Amino acid sequence: MTVSSAVMAMPLKDYEPVSGRQVIQKAMPVVTDIQPRESNRAIQELYAGDELVGYAYQTLDFVQTPAYSGKPINAMVVLDTEGEIAGARVIHHDEPILLIGIPEAKMHLFTDQYTGLKADQRVTVGGKSSERRVAVDGLSGATVTVMVINEVIMKTAHRVGGELGLVEVTTGSKRPPLAEVDQNAFEEKTWEELTGDGSIRRMHLTRGMVDDAFKGGPAEGIETAAPEQRDDTFIDLYAAYLDAPTIGRNLLGDSQYEWLMSELKDGEHAIAVMAKGTYSFRGSGYVRGGIFDRVQIRQFGDTFNFRDLDYHRLSDVYLEGMPRLPEMAIYIIRQQYNFDPGTPWSLELTIKRQTGPLDSEFAVVPLEYQLPEQYYTRAEVELSEEEWLEEQPLWVQVWYQKEFQIIFLALGIGVLLFILFFQDWLVKKPRVMRWIRHAFLTYTLFFIGWYALGQLSIVNVLTFVNSLISGFTWETFLIDPMLFVLWSVVAGIVLLWGRAVYCGWLCPFGALQELINEIARKLKVPQYTVPFAWHERLWAIKYIILLVLFGVSLESLGTAEQMAEVEPFKTAITLRFDRSWPFVTYAVLLLIVNIFTRKVYCRYLCPLGAALALPTKLRVFDWLKRRKECGNPCRLCDHECEVQAIHPDGHINYMECHYCLDCQMTYFDDHKCPPLIVKRRGKRRGRNAPGRPEEIPVVQVHE
Repeated sequence: MTVSSAVMAMPLKDYEPVSGRQVIQKAMPVVTDIQPRESNRAIQELYAGDELVGYAYQTLDFVQTPAYSGKPINAMVVLDTEGEIAGARVIHHDEPILLIGIPEAKMHLFTDQYTGLKADQRVTVGGKSSERRVAVDGLSGATVTVMVINEVIMKTAHRVGGELGLVEVTTGSKRPPLAEVDQNAFEEKTWEELTGDGSIRRMHLTRGMVDDAFKGGPAEGIETAAPEQRDDTFIDLYAAYLDAPTIGRNLLGDSQYEWLMSELKDGEHAIAVMAKGTYSFRGSGYVRGGIFDRVQIRQFGDTFNFRDLDYHRLSDVYLEGMPRLPEMAIYIIRQQYNFDPGTPWSLELTIKRQTGPLDSEFAVVPLEYQLPEQYYTRAEVELSEEEWLEEQPLWVQVWYQKEFQIIFLALGIGVLLFILFFQDWLVKKPRVMRWIRHAFLTYTLFFIGWYALGQLSIVNVLTFVNSLISGFTWETFLIDPMLFVLWSVVAGIVLLWGRAVYCGWLCPFGALQELINEIARKLKVPQYTVPFAWHERLWAIKYIILLVLFGVSLESLGTAEQMAEVEPFKTAITLRFDRSWPFVTYAVLLLIVNIFTRKVYCRYLCPLGAALALPTKLRVFDWLKRRKECGNPCRLCDHECEVQAIHPDGHINYMECHYCLDCQMTYFDDHKCPPLIVKRRGKRRGRNAPGRPEEIPVVQVHE
């Protein structure tokens, strides 16, 4: 409904939000007043004195695309009167990487690239510019976030620019091929069957519904129905597409249908409009040569009216079960409208109320129509890969852009699964196994971490839990393919092996610590072991941190994300130490401590490790082998375990294990494992004593 009202111009200094006013001032310093647009108050008209110089709007009023945080980003966009972007800036977001991490100044430098671009241009983040698209530079460490920013700025600029008539509106790269109606398919059907399958669509308006449509405007109260009349029928309207034989022949009869089809030229279509009630869809003011002003068709965003030559009276209808409809008409849709019968369209009914001698208010009510699929066929749409991709949701575009990263990650996961399933064979070759492990940790650090930014975080866990409470959507998690794939893999790994495999093999910061510690050992840096009594108490700290973060996240996810800076992941991995000195100092100190004692952060402080350790008790298998001698009398493995996951009694604490497989290399080494050494020596003594029966100490293996 369109409501006319006087709108007073607002001085620029009084415009809210303040951040939006600053964007407008920077983009157009000449602006003195702001006036909400009469037809859409979400769009602000910008004036320099009495001259209209541009428009401004907030993207949140038009799209709510979820970003990495699961919440939409809001940007202020300023357009000039030629349809160019004069300025764009994010004025609100909940992105953790930008709240504490990347300075907002870098984000503003990113959005500054949109100044001067046309509202209907195709813009991508990264890559090279071409005739079809403009490429803008991304923002390292916030790839997903800036892709969402690009999406909301350009999608809304196109939409608003089209609404203002500044750019041409398109529904995609191209329209699909026109649907072709099957003229040979016919089936006898009753009125009830045709209305039941959607062949004939209905719109029923009561007087009360019409009165409600005019509430809040100048026409409120005019011609209002009495309380006892609110349920009276205003109009009971039906519409049907007649070219389909099953609809047209059943409704019109054979002779009238054949006549109608003979009247239609190539590219023309016919619809039936039928109604009863107090309101006429034709109107009493219609004159010959004029336009039917109460009904129009809308498709692909375009509207078109009917003239007198497009109208045929419909009177002879005898379809079984059809109600009495005093007003019936056939309207012809002409070739110039390029109507597609297979694409949804709407019949819009306009209702007018006189508010003064020369003033009127209008309410437009659509009757939506979609021709059932059995009545038509459509040729295959031939789109290039780039055109197809443009029409896909943002998360699909992101997955295509990161195809190389996904494939290389999948290869790495495949190698890791090979190592895990064939670990008993590999650990019998200690030198090869250590080379494989160091190579994989290097892959984890440089590819998964620093290149693909695939560092998992406790923030991901808190966001997931929060989404389950507030409303889960897959798009929130699909927007970052690396994290989605890693979390999917970790979910399976935790059920089979527990926390150990992720912390020991797939965590980039864990890999960084272990590689640094290995280098320190090569350089003969002294190593210190935490007494087990202290170690057993210190590992509880990470569970306390997890509990605090979870509790805070229930009240404020944003506060919890800030407190999650206890993780050095963002500093050391995502931002590659390109951050303010307090965060860098904290991360470096953890790495310095790690030089002397392996993985102190992982063992005692990591809330993500704690979160993964909790479901470890649900693991299906215990893959690490132990003997009855482990712990009593032999304690070699628990002294060698660098993360102290083996207790003095010999059992492995899977909630603290990092699955380095060092204990398994010892388990199969008959030159290192004491029970195997005894067994090997016994065999040798037996061979060296001729004539004596061979006596081999039996060592039972507990697996």
